[in-house]
Amino acid sequence: MKLNLPTYDFKIRVNSSGKDEIFDEFRGKYIMLSAEEWVRQNFIRYLKEVKGYPPMLIAIEKGIKVNTLQKRFDAVVYKNDGQPVVLIEFKSPDVKINQKVMEQISGYNLKLKVSYLIVSNGLTHYCCHVDYKTAHISFLKEIPEYNELKLIE
Repeated sequence: MKLNLPTYDFKIRVNSSGKDEIFDEFRGKYIMLSAEEWVRQNFIRYLKEVKGYPPMLIAIEKGIKVNTLQKRFDAVVYKNDGQPVVLIEFKSPDVKINQKVMEQISGYNLKLKVSYLIVSNGLTHYCCHVDYKTAHISFLKEIPEYNELKLIE
């Protein structure tokens, strides 16, 4: 499936059940290849290879407790000190990025309080900066490079 991202080569195999799997270099294992996983793998690769995000500071599918509910966010990028700075939510290309999706990632951020939120369905990408001092959220024109992130706030 063609996405609005650079093209990358991936290790893809067919498992014993006849399903496609893609090797996730961040988790170090093969993962079922869904449309959302295809977006995740391509977007994370884009962050690493084009935007300079250090692979060792990216975590995939981590659990988080929001109020009393156990949730799982798609990806998070950390600062060198281990504090989260970017929260990322991926959707399948056939899922429109709408208010509900933005509310989902904002709900996760109630706990993490990161400075950047990214949402992508592989075709459309949104990134916003959260300024906690002014209580202002601004949408950015493009995904910032890692060294452009405001790592101290």
